[in-house]
Amino acid sequence: MKDNRCGELGVIGMKGCEQFASQVDYYLRDWRRHGGDATFLVEANCPRFGSGEAKGMINESMRGKDVYIICDTFNYGVTYKMYGQMVPMSPDDHYADLKRIIAAIGGKARRITVIMPMLYEGRQHRRAHRESLDCAIMLQELVAMGVSNILTFDAHDPRICNAIPLFGFDNVQPTYQMIKALVRAVPDVVIDKDHAAIISPDEGAMHRCMYYSSVLGLDIGMFYKRRNYSVVVNGRNPIEAHEYLGQDLHGKDAIVVDDMISSGESMIDVCRQLKEKGASRVFCFATFGLFTDGFDKFDQAAKDGVIDKVLTTNLVYRRPELAEKPWYVEVNMCKYVAYLIDTLNNDESISALLNPVNRIQSLMEKHRSALASQMQINFEK
Repeated sequence: MKDNRCGELGVIGMKGCEQFASQVDYYLRDWRRHGGDATFLVEANCPRFGSGEAKGMINESMRGKDVYIICDTFNYGVTYKMYGQMVPMSPDDHYADLKRIIAAIGGKARRITVIMPMLYEGRQHRRAHRESLDCAIMLQELVAMGVSNILTFDAHDPRICNAIPLFGFDNVQPTYQMIKALVRAVPDVVIDKDHAAIISPDEGAMHRCMYYSSVLGLDIGMFYKRRNYSVVVNGRNPIEAHEYLGQDLHGKDAIVVDDMISSGESMIDVCRQLKEKGASRVFCFATFGLFTDGFDKFDQAAKDGVIDKVLTTNLVYRRPELAEKPWYVEVNMCKYVAYLIDTLNNDESISALLNPVNRIQSLMEKHRSALASQMQINFEK
């Protein structure tokens, strides 16, 4: 039973997050026996004027509530009308609306937690030249407005939390959910040292891959990006080649782990090289599937046998047609987010939720037992 000192629970799904927030609310109502039409969802919106200007509005009192705001700043599927034209919302627009809703709460809430699965400007996490530090500024702005805790998933660089060292910042990894989705989508996959390997597509993803490698007991390989530092294209030095460092992959399934798929060119190039090096099947894990250049490259890669499955979460917007792709597997994170909210609202530790080792080991035992049973059935036939 919830301790009332923690504040009555309220969940706000920002524009584009309504369906995700509704699923989170379903689990919370089920666990807390909220029957009938009762809901933890708070109605909030940001209407816009014809000029594109907006204001944040909340239609009920937030006084004393423990508020959780879910915000996907990368949902370009949301549009608004400006000067008679339909305009897709940019990350800047979503972030501005988030601040408007926080401002509309007006300091009346007991506690505000922002759940921003993919950090706004998270790839602009460090300064190389005369550059802005947008992600750090965003975090400092939110805590200055009264946000006490920020939850994000698979931060591009978790050291960004140093921007707000005196405030709550939790970087959540979807490791267990990814593995669970893989064994469900590919029941015959054998996850052991003799049949699978973890592959890091670049140096930056090594810390993720080392965790997978450790909890699953798999060998690890890595690609490093050879860039042309004499040329700048779209603000970055272009990648000339991916060089592989690791053990022999012949006959093994390769699991490529990264935080996001943007255009997908690097991921497909890595997968193609893995196939050339003898990998049996290639599975791609990416927390965020942006697919900024569409799906044609992945359709062709799947047709050519370069990739077998691509797994991404539902934490950010994906075009509806992605769900119909035979190579795609969605990893639903709604129940996990509901667990996090329920635990935090009761002022309990989320350490067990952030460390899924026991759940992964239990899952692997069940999967090995299922494989053994299937092999026995096949043998008897």
